Amino acid sequence: MRTSQDLDHLRHQAVLLRRQGKSLRQIKAILGPMSNATLHDALRGEPPPEWTRRPNAKDGLRIRARELRDQGLDYEEIAATLGVAKSSASLWVRDLPVPERLSYTECRKRSAEGARRYWAAERPAREARRAAVCDAAAAQIGSLTSRELLIAGAIAYWCEGAKSKSHRRSDRVTFINSDPHLIRLFLRFLDAAGTARTDLSFRIYIHESADVASAQRFWLEITEAPAGQFRTPTLKRHNPKTVRKNVGEDYHGCLRIDARRSADLYRKIEGWAASSMDASRAADPKPGDER
Repeated sequence: MRTSQDLDHLRHQAVLLRRQGKSLRQIKAILGPMSNATLHDALRGEPPPEWTRRPNAKDGLRIRARELRDQGLDYEEIAATLGVAKSSASLWVRDLPVPERLSYTECRKRSAEGARRYWAAERPAREARRAAVCDAAAAQIGSLTSRELLIAGAIAYWCEGAKSKSHRRSDRVTFINSDPHLIRLFLRFLDAAGTARTDLSFRIYIHESADVASAQRFWLEITEAPAGQFRTPTLKRHNPKTVRKNVGEDYHGCLRIDARRSADLYRKIEGWAASSMDASRAADPKPGDER
């Protein structure tokens, strides 16, 4: 166990040799065996001689890291700012004095700034990966056949459409949703099922505080239906205490589609959906798919 006097003596000798241009290995050879941690503690704050520094592509990052350390940033903040590993940041600045502990407010501010920089770079990368997966999946599906369209539309209706109850029979096709893509899919499904567009009626359900006229124009464009097939919109009373997320220019309310004389169509949808969801009717394996 080294005493404080021994450590002071060791530091004096190590610093003297360092200023003479000795490397860490040379200092250990002269002063005798010791751990790297002990020698680094003895030389803390003493810069290495220039000849021991090997120029490389990261010299600019190293210089910038030391500047950030002088400004009081810790290893994680330096690594986040420069986009390098924390181990690299600590290697470049470990001989510099440890910055004074920052106030809680300053720590929160720097942490928030580091997170902002991280997400500024990460968010576009994640969005690009998400878009690539989405595009690949879309290409895998391709164009739908009439049979596939009947299956997709029936399942969509069974999830979002009005269904008959045992205590209240109402075999009538009524579909409501706010997603314009799903509305277009359901209209294509009705076409494939043989339902004429002239047998449809539409009604918009929307908050009274929204732009009703704009919503009507939006759904007229989505459905490509004549204005005469649209009934008077149903307005939902606005509650000021409710914090709603469906606001702004992208909010168009929900669109309800009713098919007239649709009892037989409803029963077909019921059969298509039941057949599609029947787990016992699993598809036969294709040649080569057997396990």
